[in-house]
Amino acid sequence: MEIELKGSFTDLRKALFQLNTKDASLLTTAQALLRWHDAHQFCSRSGQPTKKNVAGSKRVCPSSKIIYYPQMAPVVITLVSDGTRCLLARQSSFPKGMYSALAGFCDIGESLEEAVRREVAEEVGLELERLKYSASQHWSFPNSSLMIACHASVKPGQTEIQVNLKELEAAGWFSHDEVATALRRNNPYTQQQNGTFWLPPKLAIAHQLIKEWVEKPSCSTLPA
Repeated sequence: MEIELKGSFTDLRKALFQLNTKDASLLTTAQALLRWHDAHQFCSRSGQPTKKNVAGSKRVCPSSKIIYYPQMAPVVITLVSDGTRCLLARQSSFPKGMYSALAGFCDIGESLEEAVRREVAEEVGLELERLKYSASQHWSFPNSSLMIACHASVKPGQTEIQVNLKELEAAGWFSHDEVATALRRNNPYTQQQNGTFWLPPKLAIAHQLIKEWVEKPSCSTLPA
């Protein structure tokens, strides 16, 4: 197929650096839906095979009559600022050199605000002063999630980080100039430089959070 089409297959994460918004949305939705169907071929109650409808929007168990619909797990993703710097972190699973905002799944019974404060405290040991909702996005990696993006701030005198090495590989404060420079870099998969860090692709909501902060640092200082 690669020879016939004069192209090559690539990882979808890498493709996000080149795709437009419409194509990226179609591809990530298709990937998430195919993965969901693959993981829900049997009923959790009866153990019998489920059947999908023509549109592929649900699966039904003929035995128990239970209808299964695709679901997304809520994830909070937060860009923390102390007024002049923002906090970025990386996990060991990230591509080399990539830093992003803090993120974590919401626990049962939590509000979004509670999840944001807990995740930040667990991962870097900071207590938030204020937070503000920004936007949301479906994200298909590694499984379907609803990313709920927020800006948050800490008091200037309470910025000492305690990195939870069970959760993160590294975390640190970055200046406005450092982050602005990273936003201007081209595709890092093909143009990596020693000693530099890079950010998630433009289509990722983490990129949008960081861009908002660079363009208007005060966006993370509004009351909760």
